[in-house]
Amino acid sequence: MGMIIQNIEGQIVTWGLDYPPCNEIGEEFVEDLSRCVDVLETRDDLRACVLYSRRDEGFCAGADLRRLYQEMQSMDKEQYVKKLRNFLQKIHQLFLRLDQCQKPIVTLVHGLCFGGGFELALCSDIIVAQDNARFAFPELRLGIIPCFGGIPRLSRDVGNAVVRDLLLTGRSINASKAKEIGLVSQVVKEASAMRMAMSLAKQMTKFDPYALKSCKAFMKQDLTSALDKELELAMKLFQRDQVLESLQKFNADQGPLPYLPTS
Repeated sequence: MGMIIQNIEGQIVTWGLDYPPCNEIGEEFVEDLSRCVDVLETRDDLRACVLYSRRDEGFCAGADLRRLYQEMQSMDKEQYVKKLRNFLQKIHQLFLRLDQCQKPIVTLVHGLCFGGGFELALCSDIIVAQDNARFAFPELRLGIIPCFGGIPRLSRDVGNAVVRDLLLTGRSINASKAKEIGLVSQVVKEASAMRMAMSLAKQMTKFDPYALKSCKAFMKQDLTSALDKELELAMKLFQRDQVLESLQKFNADQGPLPYLPTS
């Protein structure tokens, strides 16, 4: 069992992810974060948000694929396909709410920020990275693609060349490289990380809310069409025998996955 620790400090709400071992994204995670977004969207006194992890291992290791595989063992193919589509649609809806939220969101990343966790961070407006942060899209190792909106969002934010590099090589990049390519705005030491994230959030509360949301809407283009295409491709890939075999090995930890080169 995990939880999101929600605290309100003046006009800023903080969300601390705490799902062992490393905030893997499953149905409980989605439901809890959806309730947090409800609070941010409906309370006029809240003007900004800071999202961070309370787990030592990192920000988020991605989707809870082991749980998904274990649950599908008791289902026939039709049930599995229906459940998978429903889960991905819920993720898309939640991440779209975060991406298009009228109030700015600062994400503080440390340690692992892989797969679905990387995609979650991309929904925010500003990413602050501790110097030990690592970012990667390792999905191709399992025969799938990032399916929480990561490809169109990363392409929007830093360009197609970066997307092709990270996606097709599966390599991870460190915080310094992430700043160099424009993925993160600040690289900080652990001791000053939360202070920096809160400082940025406080700065944004000083501006007129209407002007701020207008600026956000102008910068963040509509990704609905791209997300629909991503969903259909993900559904096809997840039904391939090779992917099901990869998930079986991943669930059982049968040998290492292909090596991830880093930079």
